[in-house]
Amino acid sequence: MLVSNIPLQTPTYFLSSHRTRPHQNFFRNRNHHFNRRHLLTATPLRTFKCSSQRQSSADDQVQTQTQTQEYEFERLFSNLNQATLKREPGSLSSAIFLVAGTTVGAGILAIPAVTQESGFLASAVACILCWIFMVATGLLIAEVNVNTMCELGSGGVSLVSMARRTLGSVGVQIACWSYIFIHYALLVAYVARSSDILTNYLGIPLWESAALFSLVLGGICYFGSQRFIGAVNGILVFGIITSFAALVAVASGGLEWDALLKANFEAVPMSIPIIALSFVYQNVVPVLCTNLEGNMSKVRTAIVLGTAIPLGLFLVWNAVVLGSIPNLEMSADKMIDPLQQLRSSNGIVGPIVEVFSLLAIATSYIGFVLGLSDFLADLLNFPTGENRPQPYLLTLVPPLGLALLDPEIFFKALDFAGTYGVLVLFGILPAAMSWSDRYSRTSSTSFRLPELLPGGKLTLTLLMGCSGWVILSQILENFGHP
Repeated sequence: MLVSNIPLQTPTYFLSSHRTRPHQNFFRNRNHHFNRRHLLTATPLRTFKCSSQRQSSADDQVQTQTQTQEYEFERLFSNLNQATLKREPGSLSSAIFLVAGTTVGAGILAIPAVTQESGFLASAVACILCWIFMVATGLLIAEVNVNTMCELGSGGVSLVSMARRTLGSVGVQIACWSYIFIHYALLVAYVARSSDILTNYLGIPLWESAALFSLVLGGICYFGSQRFIGAVNGILVFGIITSFAALVAVASGGLEWDALLKANFEAVPMSIPIIALSFVYQNVVPVLCTNLEGNMSKVRTAIVLGTAIPLGLFLVWNAVVLGSIPNLEMSADKMIDPLQQLRSSNGIVGPIVEVFSLLAIATSYIGFVLGLSDFLADLLNFPTGENRPQPYLLTLVPPLGLALLDPEIFFKALDFAGTYGVLVLFGILPAAMSWSDRYSRTSSTSFRLPELLPGGKLTLTLLMGCSGWVILSQILENFGHP
């Protein structure tokens, strides 16, 4: 086998298979550890190919090209430790919990409020359909991500790099602005809700509790090391699990099973944006593909099982809340939170709900602060490894100000983020990128991965059509009436 110009001093990725045949082509990346900030500006890295010396005729070459489409690869590359040059394969169980932990966040708090009119039975159907939809778009992102790694010859490519490769500058603009919009909208919602909880507990003014929440968690993100932030997040996740189990155990004692049979399917469409928002995990799919070394079978398993765990939690949570309040108060001009009624009707449940809500918000807040500040650092072209205060100030201050201007903005912000952010960035965009990748462009490599999501153009059309229909319905609902 002949290999050209691969530096030996840097760890490399290898395309590795568990079933090899004659004339098989391999890809080999020249650089494993690269500057992530160059993804937006640098030219694509070169991809090196190895080819057999037995290519004496045109027929052999045709046979080689045909056979490369038939290989089943265990992994596309190997993650190598820079110090030891030993392979460090990703753990499937860790990948599943990464997806599950990313999915379970503050969005779960809003599900009972937006599904109270439709009832548990209808909302359960909506949750399952949204879960299928979000699994499908996650698989599309994984497919495009690994194809992008193969073509660019680099590991850990971002969503922006995927959009640039498949959709050009227009796709980059849509990805960037949707990403920024989602993060700011959710940070506003988190600050508004957490300040309300802290004000009730501490008895301090709303602006003080909002500033305290932002300063404490923002300070942890800015000053804390990765290990410290990971330890804090682990403690918060343990608290979420404990408080959720306690809440289910206490509240289920007064569960009225007849209340769970309510089904008003006409009210389901208006709850879809927030339900879809609750299933967001696609931002970690590129990390997932890199950690699992491009093993598409493991990536698919991690996405399906990792999102199935939150689906079960959402259904149990919604059943406990809606089934414990037989006579829900409804308001035509304002959304009534069933959690507030549950707190007032049960003295034991109230504090548990508050703790669970605050912990769920805190874990989501930390993740979104780190994500947005890192993204803004890229846009400002700050050097890698330097912890500048400007991105954190731009991340923390605007949501704090907006949350104080409208303390009741929690549900509004979640609804707008779910409709105009999530359904664009993680609904329309993945299907459009996959369409371009599969049918509208020619890859510079002869190697193509099998499609993770079956159904071809029909499936992609349905995904884009469903996202567009929900967005259009929300626009007509919000702006079509005087």
